[in-house]
Parts: sequence; C-alpha cells; structure tokens
Amino acid sequence: MTEPLKIKLVEAEAFERPVKLRLPFRFGAATLREARQIFLRVRIEDASGRSASGMAAELMVPKWFDKSPELTNADNENQLRRSLALALDALQGAGLETAFTLHAAVEAAHHARAAADKLNGLVASFGLALANRAILDALCRLEGLTVAQAIKANRPGIDASTTTDLEGFDLSGFLSTLTPARSLAARHTVGLVDAIETRDIAADERLNDGLSESFEEAIDAYGLTFFKVKVSGVPDADIDRLCRIAAVIDAKVPAYSVTLDGNEQFASAEAVADLLSRIRAEPRLARFAASILFVEQPIARAYAFEKPVTALAAFKPVEIDESDADINAFITARRLGYTGISSKSCKGFYRSLLNRARVAKWSADDGIAYFMSAEDLTTQGGLAVQQDLALASLIGMTHIERNGHHYVDGMAGAPEAEQAAFARVHDDLYAVRDGRTRLRIEGGRIAIGSVIGAIGLGSSIAPDWSAMER
Repeated sequence: MTEPLKIKLVEAEAFERPVKLRLPFRFGAATLREARQIFLRVRIEDASGRSASGMAAELMVPKWFDKSPELTNADNENQLRRSLALALDALQGAGLETAFTLHAAVEAAHHARAAADKLNGLVASFGLALANRAILDALCRLEGLTVAQAIKANRPGIDASTTTDLEGFDLSGFLSTLTPARSLAARHTVGLVDAIETRDIAADERLNDGLSESFEEAIDAYGLTFFKVKVSGVPDADIDRLCRIAAVIDAKVPAYSVTLDGNEQFASAEAVADLLSRIRAEPRLARFAASILFVEQPIARAYAFEKPVTALAAFKPVEIDESDADINAFITARRLGYTGISSKSCKGFYRSLLNRARVAKWSADDGIAYFMSAEDLTTQGGLAVQQDLALASLIGMTHIERNGHHYVDGMAGAPEAEQAAFARVHDDLYAVRDGRTRLRIEGGRIAIGSVIGAIGLGSSIAPDWSAMER
C-alpha cells in the first residue's frame, strides 16, 4: 500500500448538549446527576486539496478528570473546553503530516501548555484525544476505510516517536494483527448508591420508565455475567455492601467475573490489601472473591506512584486509570508492580493502541501477564459510545464496562429523528422502545458488527448538528 496520507486540519467546530441522568451515579467522592456532552466536527485536506469531515464526541464528566473540591462542575467543564481549544490550536498549526505525526508533533507541547494553564494530564489528554479521533475519522472517510482497515494498514502512520520504549518493536506488524470482534460482553457498573435489590427502592421513589432501576433488575434485563463494583475505601461498609451484591449475583448467575474499582479512595496499597484480605476471609464472598479479575486504580493519584504495589498485586492484578495522565504513565506503573492499564477514548485512541503494543511486548519480554481493560466514562448512546466500542474491540478486549445506558435513558436529549436514524443504521447496537433509542444488550453481550463495519471511526451516521449548542 502507498505511504500514509499526509493531511492538515483546516476547520474545527465544537458543539454541546446537556445530559441528565435518570439515576444518580456515585463513584469515589462524586455523585453525578447531570453533565454536558461535547461534539467535535473537523475538516481535513490532503496535499491535492481533497477534503473530508470527521467527528467525535465525549461526555464531560465533572469530578473525574480533576477531583479538586475547590472546583465546581462548571469549572471542570471549562477545563475540558480549554484543553480542546489548546489542542485544536496546536494541531491547526502543525502543517501537513500523517494523522499520527500531527499528534506526535504537538503532544508534549500541548501537555506543557495545558500545565501552564493549571490543567492536569488527564484534562490535557481529553482535548487532544477528542481532536485526534475526529481527525482519524476524517482520514478514514477520505480513504473510504473502516477504522479497523485503516489501523491494520497503519494509514495514520503510527510509529514509536512518542514511545521510545517501543523502538525496535515491529509496530506496523503488530497493528496488522488487530482484528476486532463483532460483539463484546457488557461489564455492568454497580455504583456506590445503586439499589442492590428491588425491594431497596420505595414504591413512591420508582421511576417506572421501562428500564431497570436496581442491580437485581439489571441482571434480569440484560443477562449480565460481567460486573464492575465500586468500593468506597471504608472497609466495614464495603464488606457489608459486597456481601449484598454477591448474594444477588450468586443467586442469579451460574458463572461470572468481577472487577473492583477504587476510584482513588485508598491512601495506600496497605489499605487496599486490608480490604482484599477481608474479602478473602469472608465466607459469604467465597465465589465473589474467586471471580475478581483485577483491581482498578484503588490508590489516589497523588500517592499511586510513591511506592511499589508488588505485595498488593500478589492478591490480585492492579491497573491504573486516573493515574494514566500521559503516554509514559504505564512505564512508571510497570516499575512499581502494576500490570494493567485502562483504555478509555477520553485518554487517547493512539495511547490505547500504543499501550496495547506495550502489553504484547512486555508480556513476551518479562513473562508476566500485562493487560488492558476497557472502561467507561458514562459514554452516551450515539457517536461517543460507538467510537469507544470500536476502539475496545480493535485492541482485543472481550468485555467492556458500560454504564451510560443504565444511568441515562438511551439517547435522551437527542432529537427523535436523530435517535431513529441511529437505530435504523445501527440496528444491531440499538433497540427502540417507548420512542427512545437505547443500547441493546442481550445475553450480556453487545453486538457491534455495524460499528466495526462503518466507514470512518465507528459510525455510519452523523448526529444532528443543528440541534446542539455551539
């Protein structure tokens, strides 16, 4: 195939929509009830003047990127808007390059410029990730390729220029082996204030909106076998709640898998090890404990890289999520005994691909089972969820955390015509009920054939730009 196409970013427009949650979502110290979803539309050109448009979307979740209590939700949203503005400014000034070279040329300077604006690494990553996805989508459309075809042929020109630890590794050869699955298992999130049993919900507090409201109902509605359970860092409360969760799963699901998410609620590895010891010692948690795959970011990012977690990892593998602030975070984590890292679209499409390459290389080099997992950011139905699913499938994930469909009523907030169009074009992914387009999960699985088969990055249809706020 010809050399990767050189392109330039010539136009970019950002839009937003408000999103209201049907149920409160408690993670760590934050409770999410509403947020805003940002949409980006770009236009690229190649040297001959051919052009194409691309798009991306992401929920701007308050109190995840920057958890400072001094900042309001509006402050958090403004941080993310600023990150995008900085990223677009840098990319538009980067000239004519391959899609990845555009990213590589600005990544370090973008993070430095964001830091000068008191924006942390996760916030900085958000803007560049959103812009890169829209550019990649445009490149795929310009060349008439699905994202899987584009990555397997390395049309973005991905190299080791931002990951010197991968020098000498056959990156293009590795990318050529990536083959997305046509379905993924849904790993259901159990938030800290979620009703566990249906009887926990008072009759006058029920929504009766046709969707599951308790954890018990969600298992029945979706046929779930994978679960992600939030823990609070308060041992007695965690054990009591885990016992109630385990009782429901044990009674309903013959075989299951669980991940634990600390959301930075622990001050040290010793505190996490104490909780895991209690879980292992509790007879009511015998099946639950045996089903735990890994523990996600239990230690607050301020302390996560202070000491090795080797002793903790002897209990269960541990991965970083919020500590994944830049392309070098996984290298630091590896030295300290972490063996896993999360994939989230909001941190970077290219970062996930490069970290997946690291997993392959390091596992072979060290004889250790390094791993990635696919995690959610309350990703919304439509463009955002489809791009996230495409990425997770491409890097070989077999299950993915999904919670946007549970805490938000499908594509609520989008015009009816837009919802209907997504449901029609991606009818394996969505189901329409009571006039609302909702994620389809059957037998615990999400079918994504239409997503990975779409020309572009995950979507054969665009949202209604005229129905958004600029």
